[in-house]
Amino acid sequence: MSAVTSTPTRPYDDQKPGTSGLRKKVPVFQQENYVENFIQSVFDSIGEIGGRTLVIGGDGRFYNREVIGKAIRMAAANGFGRVIVGKGGILSTPAASNLIRKNKAHGGLVLSASHNPGGPKEDFGIKYNAANGGPAPEKLTDAIHARTRTIDRYLIADGDAPDIDAIGTAAFHEMAVEVVDPVADYAALMEELFDFAAIKALFASGFTIVFDAMHAVTGPYAKEILEGRLGAAGGSVRNFVPLEDFGGHHPDPNLVHAKDLYDLMMSSDAPDFGAASDGDGDRNLIIGKGIFVTPSDSLAMLAANAGCAPAYREGLKGIARSMPTSAAADRVAQKLGIGMYETPTGWKFFGNLLDAGMATICGEESAGTGSDHVREKDGLWAVLLWLNILAVRRESVKAIVDRHWADYGRNYYSRHDYEDVETGTANALFSELRDALPGLPGRSFGPLTVEKADDFAYHDPVDGSVAEKQGVRVLFEGGSRAVFRLSGTGTSGATIRVYVERYEPDPSLHHVETQEALADLIAAADAIAGIRRHTGRDRPTVIT
Repeated sequence: MSAVTSTPTRPYDDQKPGTSGLRKKVPVFQQENYVENFIQSVFDSIGEIGGRTLVIGGDGRFYNREVIGKAIRMAAANGFGRVIVGKGGILSTPAASNLIRKNKAHGGLVLSASHNPGGPKEDFGIKYNAANGGPAPEKLTDAIHARTRTIDRYLIADGDAPDIDAIGTAAFHEMAVEVVDPVADYAALMEELFDFAAIKALFASGFTIVFDAMHAVTGPYAKEILEGRLGAAGGSVRNFVPLEDFGGHHPDPNLVHAKDLYDLMMSSDAPDFGAASDGDGDRNLIIGKGIFVTPSDSLAMLAANAGCAPAYREGLKGIARSMPTSAAADRVAQKLGIGMYETPTGWKFFGNLLDAGMATICGEESAGTGSDHVREKDGLWAVLLWLNILAVRRESVKAIVDRHWADYGRNYYSRHDYEDVETGTANALFSELRDALPGLPGRSFGPLTVEKADDFAYHDPVDGSVAEKQGVRVLFEGGSRAVFRLSGTGTSGATIRVYVERYEPDPSLHHVETQEALADLIAAADAIAGIRRHTGRDRPTVIT
């Protein structure tokens, strides 16, 4: 064992390592002592470690193995009694959450930059998940950040870490290193939640699926569960081998980066069901034959039909959604007579509600959906719940969507992302927008009149904490709204996200093209925020 004096450079000062952890380009992480400084800052901030268990795993992106080796050596030097590692360093984010909870671990290091690109010059990330399996709460991330600014030494064990490519347990100094099948425990949990027999019968009837794993971490999970245990035809799971650079693609399951899947599902050769997941396995894309299901609608429809799956037959305790997510799920909660919670963006805000038994299903418009089975969003879980619903209802995705809209009305909804905006420009836009909020109520923008405008603040009903400045909301008369946020998940520049939503109760108007239905709102949002004026851009980078 040895203590190493760290370099005086503390390169995290410009980015607080919040819910998404620390994310930078790989060359930044490769700086001398950079990884070690951050991991030691985590270990110095999480309380008594002696003899406890730590879970470590990642999405397999470039630099994953090197960081796992350092983390194991540092865990031994800091007094952990056991480290659990996915074979080959592979663990999806929801699988890591499950392992933390199942093994009553102190927490876990999840190595991922989520849906961001991977490779020698691309993105890398580290985050700490707490003992409940969920992202570290803000109090802890504040402590980690403070420690990164004063760190002057780290502890690391001598010698090479044990081989992580062979399942089994090895001794390393005074610590056990247990290498586990990354899929087994997660697949067993899914069998407990869902009616695998019904889904197997669905596939046996000729039902077809294409799942694009995007050469990311969900590949082994989807291959084993969908083809191995549920009987989907061989080849249903595509791009299932995790690659360090995700095959040179962007592992974000949206209509831009999963365009091949979308084009297939809109073609005459479409299978019955299409789905995809992202870099670390916590996001999902759902597409039926000829119809894309927005994440906001998917949340509402999963909640409305959750009773089709054994785990949710006794009913839901509540539904939670992030503020920018459409209000479609609110109408489901109202009909079911259960609690509805609107939180800031970030899965950690759902954790308190789930731990307190106040919510069962949660979702974010950014393609993250999950339940109280773990404390992370879970892409494959959402796919399996959809399959369970389809197996019970024996209707197409489009039929289920149309029936839902007929029963609840349709929330036309879209997100416009302006990526890689110069940070100063983005900050100036939001500063001006916030200054303008008091004067917006009563103003008209085309046919729309502003009823209310604010900067969303969340008062946690469990612990009483308050999170302010969580996104600018502009609510119009009649129930339409526009929401503006700065994304915190990039490694360079800034992303301005604009969310527009209009509720339409009339079934005869439920099949207007989305951007056409939202045209007045899109124009009003640009006029209010001055996006074109500030950025010089006349269109978003990505529309979802």
